[in-house]
Amino acid sequence: MSKTNEFKKKSIAVAIATVAGISGHALAQEAQDAALEEVTVIGMRASLEKSADIKRDAQGVVDAISAEDIGKFPDTNLAESMQRISGVSIDRVNGEGSKVTVRGINPDFNLVTLNGRQLARTTGGRSFDFQNIASEMVHGVLVAKSSNALAPSGGIGSTIDLLTARPLEIGEQRLQFAAKGVADQSSDDSGITPEMSGFYSDTFADGKVGVAISASVAERESGAAIATVNEGWRSFPGWVDQDWAGGTADWGGVPQENQVNRPGEGDIYSVPQAVGYKFEEQQRKRTNGSLVLQWAPTDDFTATVDYMYYANDITKEFNDISAWYNFGASENVWTDGPIATPIIYAEYYDPAAPADLSMGAGVSAEAHRGQALGLNAEWQVNDRLSLAFDASFSDAERRPDSPWGSSALLSTTAFVRTSAITDFTGERPMLSVGGGNEVQASDMEVTGSVFTNSRDRSDIEAYRFSGNFELNESSDIDFGISLQEVSNHSQMAVVQRDAWAGAGDPSDLDDALFTAKSIQDKFDSAGGDFSEIGGAEPLDTYFDWDFVTVRAIAEDLYGDDLWPSLIGDCGTQFCASTDYTNATDRTTVETSAAAFAQYNFQSEMFGMPYDLNVGLRYETTEVDSKAASPVYDEVLWVAANELSLNPAGTGFLSQTADYDYVLPSANFRLNLKDDLVLRLAASETIGRPDYDSIKGGTVVGQLAREDGGSGSSGNPALLPTESTNFDLSLEWYYDEGSYASIGYFNKRISNFISSATSEGVDVFGIATPINGARYQAAVDAGAQGNVEIRDYIFANFASDPYVDVDGGIIYGNPAEDPTILFDLSVPGNGDHKDTLDGLEFSVQHMFGGTGFGVVANYTIVDSKYEYDPFQLVDQEAMIGLSDTANLVAFYDKNGLQARVAYNWRDDFLSSRGQNTGANPQFTESYSQVDLNVSYEVQQVEGLEVFLEGLNVTEEYGRVYGRSSSQVLGVYEGGARWQFGARYAF
Repeated sequence: MSKTNEFKKKSIAVAIATVAGISGHALAQEAQDAALEEVTVIGMRASLEKSADIKRDAQGVVDAISAEDIGKFPDTNLAESMQRISGVSIDRVNGEGSKVTVRGINPDFNLVTLNGRQLARTTGGRSFDFQNIASEMVHGVLVAKSSNALAPSGGIGSTIDLLTARPLEIGEQRLQFAAKGVADQSSDDSGITPEMSGFYSDTFADGKVGVAISASVAERESGAAIATVNEGWRSFPGWVDQDWAGGTADWGGVPQENQVNRPGEGDIYSVPQAVGYKFEEQQRKRTNGSLVLQWAPTDDFTATVDYMYYANDITKEFNDISAWYNFGASENVWTDGPIATPIIYAEYYDPAAPADLSMGAGVSAEAHRGQALGLNAEWQVNDRLSLAFDASFSDAERRPDSPWGSSALLSTTAFVRTSAITDFTGERPMLSVGGGNEVQASDMEVTGSVFTNSRDRSDIEAYRFSGNFELNESSDIDFGISLQEVSNHSQMAVVQRDAWAGAGDPSDLDDALFTAKSIQDKFDSAGGDFSEIGGAEPLDTYFDWDFVTVRAIAEDLYGDDLWPSLIGDCGTQFCASTDYTNATDRTTVETSAAAFAQYNFQSEMFGMPYDLNVGLRYETTEVDSKAASPVYDEVLWVAANELSLNPAGTGFLSQTADYDYVLPSANFRLNLKDDLVLRLAASETIGRPDYDSIKGGTVVGQLAREDGGSGSSGNPALLPTESTNFDLSLEWYYDEGSYASIGYFNKRISNFISSATSEGVDVFGIATPINGARYQAAVDAGAQGNVEIRDYIFANFASDPYVDVDGGIIYGNPAEDPTILFDLSVPGNGDHKDTLDGLEFSVQHMFGGTGFGVVANYTIVDSKYEYDPFQLVDQEAMIGLSDTANLVAFYDKNGLQARVAYNWRDDFLSSRGQNTGANPQFTESYSQVDLNVSYEVQQVEGLEVFLEGLNVTEEYGRVYGRSSSQVLGVYEGGARWQFGARYAF
């Protein structure tokens, strides 16, 4: 006999009202119905039936996911469950769902709440990372795609509400435990890692007091093999070359000669900055806990206290190998324009002075912590008036979890590279390095390093008073006020040694530290074969070495050699620093107040029942930003293509701004027949700027190039993106748990936020040796290229106080050298208005009593806010815009449940920038197959065993630039299998 779990219908009504805007009068009626009828919910089919009921009963456009049982969500990850909903797509990190896009609206513009309250987050934006909360902590998810006056602002795409269990709604004692083992095939080191969860709920004092406790601990080991174009692609008009005398040159431009099918004047072209391979291993431990206390001394009053906590500790180790293109003379083969990409990109170097073949190792370790406390009281004052008060406090923190900092990189290199050739004809870039496969451990020497401490903290304090007043049997009004303060504090300190030309000698390191391994054996995706140039040998050798061991050796050898940078807490520059007072320290406080009212009306039209709500929400927001960021007083030319900036303390800036909005909304639901529902919805919504964009201050990279530096400035005066929304849908509920629906949505978006680049900004007024007097003397003497120019200066200006021959450094002379200029990215609101619209098709069908069922949906999204890759500037383009589809087949009968789920997402713009500037990143279309099977053991009541598989066909991700040939990264992981048991009693 199956163990069942009963949920009162009142819980469904409460869930819908939280997000969908159902009036208090309708909610009270649902509560009365609950006294007469209860609904039993267990299993895949029952979960889908409950979700269909919520969708049908909502006044707005709402989709839902319901737990199949206490502690049993359809997927092991909340985001992966939500992607089964039409119009919902996800971003994955290490093969796991992380952020959610709805109807092409990126994660920053989808508001995520917990029991109707905003959650603190540390993503730098307003998106929420679903990796932090285990699915066992959540009882249901509501995705409201249309808005109303009761809903908090911020969700242009949707408002996503995570719902936790309520003990008084469960109404009985429940105890459940689950344990599983996880085998992640993406990791070379992984065995079986454990996951455990538990849930307890009970009521006392004749059902007047309730307690619910849940907890989850999960460990996971994963890995990835990554092929990348490091730093990205640099793009130019077709006429740009290397003719400096003719005024048509730019750093990165390709010469006119030795090119096959070179781009012409009407084309644009791109060149790779560097190509490499990276091999990662990650360990994660996530701990979740929640507590809910409820007290209902009378039928008219309920008080609830709920608390949730999460801890997510993530550690990574990696080794990489890469070849940096110096943009000297190159010999290339090109695709046709107008967006030309090298099929083959090749640079050749003097065998007598070979370039570097870099091999780095590093670690990253971050601790994510978060908690949310909510206090709620609901009082039915009389038959016509109900009041509610809600207070919530939420905080989240991301902090370093290692003495080496949040992230650390130590580079070693071998100066053996006589050429670097990349074939871009395959799925992943194939690199050939002259001398690369002959590299020996005895060639390796320590170069530069970067130790970074980065931390964020977010605090939210919110209060809400609301009520409902019944005007008559057919109408009522909701009203309320709210106040919320969001504080975000970010700090970053970078300890950087710019010894990229070498810190010592290869003889300093023991050969036994370096273990040679194959590169190509780690990849399944195909690369090119260099047939366009008659063949070349792919790079297949890299050295795997231990970061901690080599770091300690390097510190002993070179710890006394200090570079212009912060000093680490260990007293050298081989660890991270917590001296944030001399680094970047920024705080933003955002305070919002709102008043809202909504009129709700129920009646009939030509014998057809309908519901209508019309609401208005007024919001005012103040932004207070304080920033301290590094300033610099000197430029050091430390290597052929690297200039280092000398820190000189911090500069401070304080800014304030404010704005207010009136946001109307209306939702109409008409029951054309008992099984046919027509919906109309209209609203105005806003999406606030991400927190990073409204932080004040200017931050530049400490490492610059010969063409200058780059950085960014915040803009606390940014206004929200605005959207006028319309929805029209038709839903046919033709059988129990079965329905078909079609929906049209239209969003008129304005005030879009994009980044403009201010080129050639003199930020600090400090001199650079590039193009200065000594530089020009070298050029006049016939020196070509930075290596020869530096050698000439060292040979002929050895006594100059701005030349350090022994240290290999040339300083800028303020008396005779030009100032270094920076390209600064500054976010701003555009004046462009355009439309995003689309269609959603959904079918959910149960094949009678056979136990079989199918769910299918398809979403088409179109927008004028699309990226034009031919334009070499940042654009008002929607990130995440793509078509999506899902197909799920399942069986649920006689204690056996099985499901196969297919998910597909088309190509989409994932970023409008690369490390090279305003160059786009597109994520290639991706599909994944997941499955799970569970069986209720008949001999032990309440015992269930299960097997779950994610990405069982081992698909990989691919990111590209202005054309699909401009690959930026290929990310190969693997399947993840989970097996275990669940016991409830």
